Amino acid sequence: MKINYQVKLDEILNSLPKNKKNTLLLHSCCGPCSSYVLEYLSHYFQITVYYYNPNITEIEEYQKRVEEQKRLIQQIYPDVDFIEGPYQPEIFFEMSRGLEEEKEGGIRCSKCYYLRMRETALLAKQLNFDYFATTLSISPYKNSEQLNKIGKTLEQLYGIHYLYADFKKKNGYKRSIELSKQYHLYRQEYCGCEFSRKERNL
Repeated sequence: MKINYQVKLDEILNSLPKNKKNTLLLHSCCGPCSSYVLEYLSHYFQITVYYYNPNITEIEEYQKRVEEQKRLIQQIYPDVDFIEGPYQPEIFFEMSRGLEEEKEGGIRCSKCYYLRMRETALLAKQLNFDYFATTLSISPYKNSEQLNKIGKTLEQLYGIHYLYADFKKKNGYKRSIELSKQYHLYRQEYCGCEFSRKERNL
């Protein structure tokens, strides 16, 4: 039976203690995608954004995106903390070996989601966060069922609560576009890796 991850998220949020905010390590793929997620979840969690995206294979593009993420937090969400992970495109290329011709949304992308979410789960465990999550499901191009299955696997593997979600629900994607326009956020035209850039150009 197909799971409604918005309902699952609502159940988790309703079960949280009312007298304190749990801590959440939120993997963010970019400022625009995180804008709505931060607006939504900051009512429930003390959030730290973790920016770990080795799939962004051009250093100039990486720097542009990470600076926009920082600007968003400083300008709109000053109570949110920020951790920039290491920039490791070589790890992404090693993971992608043999999968260069895969279409966007295929096995290569699934392995990329796992790579980024695994690092988030490991850091969340190391730093004693209550939950970890990712902004990736806000994109209409990302498979929320696949992302949540990865989250469940990592939750069981590392013993850290995963925040199940499908952030494109409740007009989340639309709201992220509105916030991006309102705050003049840079919205990239491709996911980040050179393979997605080539596919976009075609």
